[in-house]
Amino acid sequence: MEKLQYISQGFTIEDQELNIRKALDNGVKWIQVRFKNAPENEFIRLCEISKKLCSDHQTVCIINDHVQIAKEIDADGVHLGLKDTSIDIARHILGENKIIGGTANTISDVLQRMTEPCDYIGLGPLRFTSTKEQLSPILGFEGYEKIIWELKEKSLEIPKIFAIGGVVLEDIKQLQGIGIYGVAVSGQITNQPSVINQFKTILQ
Repeated sequence: MEKLQYISQGFTIEDQELNIRKALDNGVKWIQVRFKNAPENEFIRLCEISKKLCSDHQTVCIINDHVQIAKEIDADGVHLGLKDTSIDIARHILGENKIIGGTANTISDVLQRMTEPCDYIGLGPLRFTSTKEQLSPILGFEGYEKIIWELKEKSLEIPKIFAIGGVVLEDIKQLQGIGIYGVAVSGQITNQPSVINQFKTILQ
């Protein structure tokens, strides 16, 4: 599983498509299509465009929240928030071979995601981010350390956890030291797509 995810950003479908193209052209191998508050027809159109672009670049295409749309366009999978469709239902709709990720904010969320189970966990936010409305309590590095420590205390295998929420290049080494598998990045890659190679080098 790739260690770097790009979460798409942009207020219009044109912005979104441009940002996704730039990320792909700069070597990202995992796109999560996220277009909150967009009209449904625009979101579906963006998903269709993104799936084709990702196929052309042999890149993973994950759809945020919308299981049925992910099925209809044959995306590689879906990422679900805690209040979205359950992992069970998503698995039933999409089948066993699709990737299903789940959001978490606390140790109890992580344990829930591990039992459901999903293929990876997006744990955060690391710090404040303006890209997410109704932001969960901020974890900081200490929050990640505490959750990993609690998993080890319970003698549980550490799942594939991606740090999310305001993550930048300078955070990677510290997050890896804690035991975090990968990162989901939006703002820094949108603003500076050329940074992708540096992310990939450090994550490898």
